[in-house]
Amino acid sequence: MENQEIFSMLATYDHEQIVFCNDNATGLKAIIAIHNTVLGPGLGGTRIWNYKNDAEAINDVMRLSRGMTYKAAISGLNLGGAKAVIIGDATKIKTEALMRKFGRFVENLNGKYITAEDVNTTTRDMEYVQMETSHVVGLPESMGGGGDPSPVTAYGVYMGMKASAKNVFGTDSLAGKKIAVQGIGKVGGHLLEFLHKEGAELVIADINENVLSHYASTLGAKVVAGNDIYSQAVDIFAPCALGAILNDANIAQLKCAVIAGAANNQLAEEDVHGPLLIQKGITYAPDFLINAGGLINVYQEHIGYNRETAYRKAEHIYDVTLEILKVSADEKIHTQKAATNLAEKRIQDIAKVRATY
Repeated sequence: MENQEIFSMLATYDHEQIVFCNDNATGLKAIIAIHNTVLGPGLGGTRIWNYKNDAEAINDVMRLSRGMTYKAAISGLNLGGAKAVIIGDATKIKTEALMRKFGRFVENLNGKYITAEDVNTTTRDMEYVQMETSHVVGLPESMGGGGDPSPVTAYGVYMGMKASAKNVFGTDSLAGKKIAVQGIGKVGGHLLEFLHKEGAELVIADINENVLSHYASTLGAKVVAGNDIYSQAVDIFAPCALGAILNDANIAQLKCAVIAGAANNQLAEEDVHGPLLIQKGITYAPDFLINAGGLINVYQEHIGYNRETAYRKAEHIYDVTLEILKVSADEKIHTQKAATNLAEKRIQDIAKVRATY
């Protein structure tokens, strides 16, 4: 990728800063993307992923960091958006030294970026990062942190799903609703527990056979193979794996009334696939709105952790989802656009407040 291309991407997504981190001694190869810090320091997790090439990693971290900006803004948090990726196979490259070296790079940004756990990183990894910088959240409860944020993330998705159900079905009860969940990781697992407790009928897909067997036996979930999850005749589809899965091919297969899941950047192309879902009569709960529970949780850690407050703020996702769905219908725009407009308005409003030194 040429320098010109990188700056073109910066301009496209309106990023403030991209930091490339390299350390031959530990094998660290990472990218930190800081999208917007109008509302506060950029906060976003660090994921470890074995990308096909550097261009794929850059594109992913830029899309993810932009999503964090909107997630913080629409949730009413005094945070900006940022994200980091460490390139490589987590099972092979992750060591104490590598995570601590990454912490040194975070420290050098002087608080402009606050990191946390994400895909293939854990609270233990954040302990190593904290040895080198104070600009880290997602620490274990034993260290004064909020611990694993995935239960709060799942709760927020659950609230967004219930609000979407109320909008479409006239009631927010999920009892008897058939719900397909794609991706049964930490968030997906907690989401299944909420749905099962309410009496939903569950259909699941994941690459981990052991996880599928566990939830099939404990919750009575129906297991389907891989991409067959898209063609299931269900009331609600919950994408909880990786992003960009709502594309031309997959949307054509969908047989659901609502999409509400935890995955980031679900729409392959927002202004193409957002309207396409409307054409198919599918209500889409914007991903960065309903999956904001994890960010809400770590923000509480940043200002002084209180679990009850974290869950209470995540519950507010229900009301905001209803608001976004109403705006979408009234203004005849797709829901992701309605949510983005609301997030950008808050950023613009606060930028005016902070314009005077």
